[in-house]
Amino acid sequence: MSAKVFIDGEAGTTGLQIRERLEGRRDIELVSIDPAKRKDADERKRLLNGADAVILCLPDDAAREAVALIENDAVKVIDASTAYRVAEGWTYGFAELAKGQREKIAASKRISNPGCYPTGFIGLVRPLVDAGILPRGWQFFCNAVSGYSGGGKAMIAEFENTGAPEYTSVPYRIYGLTQQHKHVPEMQVQAGLSRPPVFAPSVGRYYKGMIVEVPLALMALPQPPKLIEVHGAIASHYADERFVEVASLAEAASLKTLSPEGLNGTNRMKLFVFGHDGEARLVALLDNLGKGASGAAVQNLNLALGLGEGAGLS
Repeated sequence: MSAKVFIDGEAGTTGLQIRERLEGRRDIELVSIDPAKRKDADERKRLLNGADAVILCLPDDAAREAVALIENDAVKVIDASTAYRVAEGWTYGFAELAKGQREKIAASKRISNPGCYPTGFIGLVRPLVDAGILPRGWQFFCNAVSGYSGGGKAMIAEFENTGAPEYTSVPYRIYGLTQQHKHVPEMQVQAGLSRPPVFAPSVGRYYKGMIVEVPLALMALPQPPKLIEVHGAIASHYADERFVEVASLAEAASLKTLSPEGLNGTNRMKLFVFGHDGEARLVALLDNLGKGASGAAVQNLNLALGLGEGAGLS
């Protein structure tokens, strides 16, 4: 018997991508709201409570409102907003985060889907903190660039609608200049840090794909780890993972650059360790709409419903 899944906010960028990954699956029955009733609270409440699983692709406040409408204790909720990523009672939906995280997701009724930038940052940093290679109180820095789809419909229109006054030909834009980006609490908590990282996000003039970087001044540590130790801790953490790959030091050394679009259309993330024994440049490559959003949501849905983890993600 197929599981009923309702995507609340399926008309948005992430919602559409999730729907594409679920359409045609025999183990899933997609339930949609009549477009004319999208603002009908009673109809939304009926669909939210009648599904086996709900994926929320909504702004933070709307996601909280949707959760408040759910009275059926059997409904499993996967929220793609930032509303619950550090909230008590919610399981962080990064299956590769730590040993046992998959089992926590599978057993949970409330799952928060990770952000795209945090997925790369946490993916690089958490293994090093857990292994004791780097202290939890270390001051981490994170530089990242994403395709403009990460900004949702408004930014997509800004970059693509040549007939609109807000059209932009800027090839590279920095933002979040107040240093109060909404992803920072998630990055700190889920990476296991005692202080927030300094985060410098940017957006490029391409649709999707991202690079997340964490530079490390290894020589500043009291007992500086060697580059091979840094790589070894990360590689060991993801040794048996399907969707997270760690490039060998030899492969990383052979590269001259990376394209942020290199893993577009996949639920994969590839991690690189560049540098030498004095300093390292950790890099995560992923699709901000794949492993950074809709792909991760489908992976979490599969785990929550007891289905094949990779279903719909080939």
